[in-house]
Amino acid sequence: MRRTVILLFTHGLFLAIGFAAGIYTLPLLIAPPAPSAQAVAGAAQGASFTGTFRRDLKDSDALHWGEGTVSVGPQRIVLQGRLAPGPDYKLYLAPEFVETEADFARLKPQMQRVGDVKTFENFIVDLPPGVDLQRYTTVIVWCETFNEFITAAQYR
Repeated sequence: MRRTVILLFTHGLFLAIGFAAGIYTLPLLIAPPAPSAQAVAGAAQGASFTGTFRRDLKDSDALHWGEGTVSVGPQRIVLQGRLAPGPDYKLYLAPEFVETEADFARLKPQMQRVGDVKTFENFIVDLPPGVDLQRYTTVIVWCETFNEFITAAQYR
């Protein structure tokens, strides 16, 4: 009986570890190729604003972070940097700086969802038509599936 319990526990533990590792690595395996540094530099030209993703934000941690320079222009938002890998990342514009999940939830009705972030090193995300950048101050990366704050950068 004791041996059966130990076997069930150890096998269950390794199953859970394997499942967690799969959730973490799957986005890396299915991510499209990141835009080249040359493509990112070209897309960032003509940007109206810049900001910085930093790892030391309140709700950023070892699994949820971003770092690099964010360029915000009339047609697109560009990251020259890196994000922690994860599923279902969305890019938002917010009217004020956000660095916690609670602040994100509070301000979400006032935010503009820009689009999907599908790469973890550099990205280029086109702005939807009619977005007024002057209404917002901050770019946010958010994991929609797990309601996790990833990172934010204030651009003005």
